[in-house]
Amino acid sequence: MMQIKELQSKLADLHSDSYAWAIRCCAGDQYMAEEVLQDSYLKALRKIKAFKGQSSFKTWLFAIIRYTAIDHAKVKARVNRKKLALEDLTNDKYLEDHPTVTQTEPEQLQLIFRKALSELSPQQRQILHLVFYQACSIKEAAEVMNIQLGTARTHYERAKSRLRQLLDKQELLKQKLL
Repeated sequence: MMQIKELQSKLADLHSDSYAWAIRCCAGDQYMAEEVLQDSYLKALRKIKAFKGQSSFKTWLFAIIRYTAIDHAKVKARVNRKKLALEDLTNDKYLEDHPTVTQTEPEQLQLIFRKALSELSPQQRQILHLVFYQACSIKEAAEVMNIQLGTARTHYERAKSRLRQLLDKQELLKQKLL
């Protein structure tokens, strides 16, 4: 069984990755992500006896963060009497409505990439984030998302393929405009 000091050390080591995952689970809302992360750390502390080591500590913690974010979103939706779209993991609407006067090429590429990502399903965006930004294996991502490994592989492969199609389409449009 893990001791409190060891838990604190693991949480400290994973803090930046955990915060990035919390922001992603909270659709970019940094304030909500901070609340979710704090609550997740408390849950991890309370549930440390339930951690049996069947998965990595990071996978176990990320699952807690994901479910805590879902709980927070439900509460927020009730309070605001609106549905909070958890699948909206990118905030491109403002950028589309308020284009900047001059955008550098990297900014344009980032906007194109974010727009393409926004067209993927929520599960596809989540699995790509876990694999590429959090360095999780597909198996670990499946555990975090609480889905079967085969389903995770399908989401991952379809996400890569669809993203490639969307980016190729954007490149063709860009070439036609030049």
